[in-house]
Amino acid sequence: MSEIFDPLLLGFSVALSPINLFWCLVGALLGTLIGVLPGIGPVATIAMLLPITFQLEPVGALIMLAGIYYGAQYGGSTTAILVNMPGESSSLVTCLDGFAMARKGRAGAALAVAALGSFFAGTVATLVVALASPVMVGFAMLFGAAEYFSLMVFGLVAAIVLAHGSIAKAVAMTLLGLLLGLCGTDVNSGTQRFTFGIPELADGIGFVPLAMGLFAIAEIAVQLERHFVRDAMAKMGTLWPTKDEAREAIPAVLRGTVVGSVLGVLPGGGALLAAFASYTLEKRLAKDPSRFGQGAVAGVAGPESANNAGAQTSFIPMLTLGIPPNAVMALMIGAMAIHGIVPGPQVMTREPGLFWGLIASMWIGNLMLVVINLPLIGIWIRLLRVPYRLLYPAILVFCCIGVYALNSSTFEVLLALGFGALGYVFVKLGCEPAPLLLGFVLGPLMEENLRRAMRLSRGDPMVFLDRPISAALLALALVLLLAVLAPSLRRLRARAFAE
Repeated sequence: MSEIFDPLLLGFSVALSPINLFWCLVGALLGTLIGVLPGIGPVATIAMLLPITFQLEPVGALIMLAGIYYGAQYGGSTTAILVNMPGESSSLVTCLDGFAMARKGRAGAALAVAALGSFFAGTVATLVVALASPVMVGFAMLFGAAEYFSLMVFGLVAAIVLAHGSIAKAVAMTLLGLLLGLCGTDVNSGTQRFTFGIPELADGIGFVPLAMGLFAIAEIAVQLERHFVRDAMAKMGTLWPTKDEAREAIPAVLRGTVVGSVLGVLPGGGALLAAFASYTLEKRLAKDPSRFGQGAVAGVAGPESANNAGAQTSFIPMLTLGIPPNAVMALMIGAMAIHGIVPGPQVMTREPGLFWGLIASMWIGNLMLVVINLPLIGIWIRLLRVPYRLLYPAILVFCCIGVYALNSSTFEVLLALGFGALGYVFVKLGCEPAPLLLGFVLGPLMEENLRRAMRLSRGDPMVFLDRPISAALLALALVLLLAVLAPSLRRLRARAFAE
């Protein structure tokens, strides 16, 4: 046990320093804020804040960005319950029963169940991260270049399978991301590729302009043409659930924690998938499924626990293997790259303070969130009255300033605006930008490991099949791709996403 507790003590000593406590609080507050405000989300917010993190210490930057991610899961439930408007996509399912409870005068109880369920799930999931990470790091030490390449292939295939909508569109977006990641100068030959004679692209496409354009600027364009219909805020009522509500909520919280902890690790998983899977499970297990949508406490407790647990455990593959399971973790890898930190198993040994400090900060952040969320509900609701015509121009200006401040490059600002226009087109075509971002992050890493494996094997491609772990990962990727192409499983997948 000392192998876990000693590093955790180191982590808490790092996370409890005044400056890191401050950044944890900033992340929790910002996460709650962007969770409350619809149409922004943690991906866009983290993309906007990446230039700022360049001025911070690496551990403080990652603590703040992590707080934004799991804080958004808390904040999204507030408006979902009170005004039937999900501030964060993973809180969409909470509207179904949360607002129904609010209409019955049980808004306070619904908010308390959501906050306490999220706190319990976040605490357990953080423990899972602490216990699983050393095991995963030990496993990753068995990996060579061939295994890493095969793991990334499997991760991209899994992300394609779990992406919403058309498989063909997800494949196309992933391939486009891989191609964009290859733009720049070939490190081996020194020749430029895919730069089209533009000297500013010699160093490749910047991660910040791409992420900020695809997520933040494109999201602004999409939200400006939407007209939100806001229901009147229901009465809060008492903050504590009744005994019957608690009896129904506790098993749902436990099940949601397990579902979220498992799905958060999967490529393409995370908070959104966990919330919907938990709601479906609770509805299937209920003695009276007709109560769901009418104010069932389990319909709030399960998904809210699952989305927070999924947000926490999605850090496991990012921290231990350097593989981002979702778009937010891809941004976290971008933040690490800005500070010159190569994600992977070596982070745990070379940067133990950062590794365990980030994990310890999750416990502290979850405690901060449960303390600050309920007292600040009135303030969050008032923010919903800010006109969108004032809110989004300010965000757009902040985006442009952030991109320019990173390298003092006007070209990168124009590049971000171009990717924003492209992201808007993707939304109109029903193409998810998340697979593109994952492909963009993993593309250079895949190429590097592919070339290294081929050099070590003297050009023999059978190296990927001769090594057992590599062959197993490629076989799993092939089976997964063939399985989802089968007509029966395609219908099952479509039905699951429809539910």
